[in-house]
Amino acid sequence: MRRDDRDDPFDDLFREIERMMNDMMGGNVDMQVDTGASGFGADTHVDIHEDDEHVRVIADLPGVEKQDINLKCDGEMMTISAVSDHREYDERISLPARVDERSAKATYNNGVLEVTLEKTDESANISVE
Repeated sequence: MRRDDRDDPFDDLFREIERMMNDMMGGNVDMQVDTGASGFGADTHVDIHEDDEHVRVIADLPGVEKQDINLKCDGEMMTISAVSDHREYDERISLPARVDERSAKATYNNGVLEVTLEKTDESANISVE
């Protein structure tokens, strides 16, 4: 038997994790990783760090050029979109605290995106007439 003809040794493990997630979530959780033309799948990792004054989002975007990254933030959610020759990435991230989106500072170096935002307690005041 050639190596290519054998089953992936982790298939059973992933099926069991998927079954347990479905039991816990009461729904249909799909654990499939898409390695095709869209989505970075296992190549991408996003971390969110929070301190008293800032929220920091760090994302691995391998194979993406800086000019192909698009960031949007509404104060509660951040969207990271990126396109390379072979992949697309589009992720909506719920931030752990409300931030001032105008304070955002982003750097991209060696495939790692880092965005720092200042926390804010401010929300729009609406007067009732």
